Amino acid sequence: MPDVTDDERGRRVFQIHKEMAVETAMDKIRQSIGQDWKLYSVSDIDMLKYMLGETWISMDRRSWGRCTFSRLGREDIDAIIKIGKEVKGKKRMEETAVNETRTILTRIL
Repeated sequence: MPDVTDDERGRRVFQIHKEMAVETAMDKIRQSIGQDWKLYSVSDIDMLKYMLGETWISMDRRSWGRCTFSRLGREDIDAIIKIGKEVKGKKRMEETAVNETRTILTRIL
């Protein structure tokens, strides 16, 4: 069995924390919008997860923890998904997109 370096272990722990934070946020969003959740495609949901994950990386944990994801409206969710699609389509820089997503999330602190 190969040895795992501390760096690799640290990266994996970081990834797990990010995934847990995003999944918790997604659960809150899903519950708050109820039946409207069915309107989103799998690719839209993946894009939302992607942008939340990238934003989690750039935010301090205290600010992330204060976000009330259940207060995100459909307009906010649609905006985050659109931002993510523009990043994937190379129409927007990821750093700018993360800053815009952070702005949306900090409105719900």
